[in-house]
Amino acid sequence: MRSPQAAAVTDALATLSFEDALKRLEAIVQRLESGDASLDEAIDLYTEGAGLRAQCEARLKSAQEKIDRIVLGADGAPTGVRPFDTA
Repeated sequence: MRSPQAAAVTDALATLSFEDALKRLEAIVQRLESGDASLDEAIDLYTEGAGLRAQCEARLKSAQEKIDRIVLGADGAPTGVRPFDTA
């Protein structure tokens, strides 16, 4: 069961824009890499960072699913669209 504090952090993360979540994740990485965080703070930061990473990945996947690829005909003119694929 999640603690009330963990639930509050998760709820706060869900309201961040993708860009704000990415900025916060970068700040967490900098703080962890600096070595200045106490063990407890580092654990909290890591947990928050893992949530932010998951949120960013989900938002990117959702955006990717919405992207259509423009299909060009032999003459180079657009002929339609097809769903985006990673291949």
